[in-house]
This record gives sequence, C-alpha cells and structure tokens, in this order.
Amino acid sequence: MTVTLSEFIMNLITNPPLVITVMLTLGTITVNGWTDAPNAIATCISTRSMKPKSAIIMAAIFNFLGVFVMTTINSKVAETIYNMVDFGGDAHYALVALCAAMFAIVVWATAAWWFGIPTSESHALIAGISGAAIALQGGIGGINFSEWVKVIYGLGLSLFLGFFSGWIVVKIVEIIFRPFDRTKTYSFFRNAQIVSAAGMAFMHGAQDGQKFMGVFMLGVFLAQGQAYVTEFIIPLWLIVLCSLVMALGTSVGGMRIIKSVGMDMVKFETYQGFSADLAGVFCLLLASVFGLPVSTTHTKTTAIMGVGAAKRVSSVNWGIVKEMIFAWVMTFPGCGLISFLLAQFFMRIF
Repeated sequence: MTVTLSEFIMNLITNPPLVITVMLTLGTITVNGWTDAPNAIATCISTRSMKPKSAIIMAAIFNFLGVFVMTTINSKVAETIYNMVDFGGDAHYALVALCAAMFAIVVWATAAWWFGIPTSESHALIAGISGAAIALQGGIGGINFSEWVKVIYGLGLSLFLGFFSGWIVVKIVEIIFRPFDRTKTYSFFRNAQIVSAAGMAFMHGAQDGQKFMGVFMLGVFLAQGQAYVTEFIIPLWLIVLCSLVMALGTSVGGMRIIKSVGMDMVKFETYQGFSADLAGVFCLLLASVFGLPVSTTHTKTTAIMGVGAAKRVSSVNWGIVKEMIFAWVMTFPGCGLISFLLAQFFMRIF
C-alpha cells in the first residue's frame, strides 16, 4: 500500500490531526539534521578537506541518494521501525499517541543539540514510539519484541564494531602507506576523505531517512483510520520531502555537533579522518543490509574513538566521550518516559 502526493494533499486539507502529525514528524526530521546528519561530515570539515558550506551541500545530495537508492533496493530498516510497536486499535488515540512521541523526540533532541551533545535521534525515535505505544496499549503488549531485539543487535554493532573497525582500518592504512612520504599523500587522503564523507552521508540517508519515513507512513495511515496496515511502499515524493527537510536541519544547526564530534573529541590528520569515515560506512552498510536500525551518531563517534585510540589512548578527549555516553545511556529511559507521560496526557485531553 502507498499514498500518492495528490491523496496526501487532500488528506491534509480535510484532516487537521494529520497536519499536526506531519508538522511534528517533519520537526523530528529537522532536528535529526541538526544532531545526526552533521556526524557524516564532521571529520571532513575538521581536517579542512572541505569547507562547511560545501560539505553541507554534499551531505544533502548524498542523503537524498542514500534514501532513494537504499529504499528502492532494500527498505528493511523502515519496515523494522514500522512494525516495532503496536499502534492498532482506536486510530484516533493511536494518532494522538504518535503525536506525543514526535513531540517528545523534538524536545529531547533540541535540548541535546543546544548543549552540543550528539545524542542519537535513531534511539530517541525508537524510545519515543515505544513509550507512546506502551501508554496506548496499557502495557508492554504495545512492543513487538521480535522486531525490537534488532535495536539491541544494532546497538552492539554500532558501539563495538564501530570502535574496532576504526582501529583496524587506520592500522591497515598506516601499514599500506608507511613507505610513502606523508606530505605527498596529503592530497590523496584529502580527496579520499571527501569521497568517504560522501559515503557516510549516503549511508546516513539510507539508515535515518528510512526510519523517519516509516513513522511518517504510520502517521498517514492512522490519520486515514487505517491502524492495521502491515505492508507499504514509500513514495518518491516522501523521499524527496524528507531529504530536503533533513538537509535544511543540517544547514541551520549542524556546526554545534560538528564542533563536538570533529574538533573537540580528537584531533585528526586527513588519513585518520578517511579511516573513520570508511569504518563508519562499512558498519552502516552492514546494518542496512540486515535491517538493523543503528545510530549513525554512535557508529561514527565510536569509529572516531577507535581511530584516535589506535594512535594513543590519550589522544581522545575522554571528557567529551563521557558526556556523549551519558546522553546515549539516558536517551532510552529519558525520551521513552517523556513520550509515555505525554501520550497519557494527550489521550486524556484529546
């Protein structure tokens, strides 16, 4: 099942709850552009391989391509998010609960962005819709654990495989290029990092774009009173819309996160930035193929840690790392609880 652009516009005109749902969902995508998308280009900017404006434009283009190409080939991530929770039953209250989840995600992510902490929008999204589903169904029956367990697998992949991939890739690069004069390889790695950063932006679109489009489609179906749609096709107009909104968020607020991830946490040379990006691309591609909803923030940040630690452990600013880990740990209970309470409150007054 899918929704054409003309059908969507007609639904917007005749269904005010859908307008609210769409605005909140686009708001979460914008905040994702603030907090998650900048991770893809953080190291590229910090090593001065690209200027911020050029990098943001590149990220926007490859975000779109990542969403479009990966969704066409494999939309398993969107399907995982869509089927992770049960919003069945009364479509009106289900839509109210979903609105509460989107509002909670915007509040949580905006607070993290304000303090320059690269929290995971992927996990905020998962926590938000999970808390709302529990409130809607009156218990953990609102969670589909056969799908939710993929979050745990993805968390392990993004944290541990991200770190060790970064460590291994940079060691391999150092071994291969050891015979060469480093000053002569600078130009090569500068261009290579632009390519790898484009790859990171592509995979960010492939992962996060699919997650939010899955929730967007859920909101559209609920607004139409269709609470039990199990299969859907993501339309091209939605891919374009989500990509543009995500790019807007990156251009407006991305530099705060770029500073934390690419400049404050560890100082990189171009070959190290290339290694971190390449490791991140590998992990995100692996997760996307198997439909695991992983955090691009966690993946890229742990890859950066691994690359920095490969040089020496002290080269990583562990104070910044502790702040990030605290935000990561608090995302599930914090955003989930806010969403749960808001969903209960909204369902009582609406």
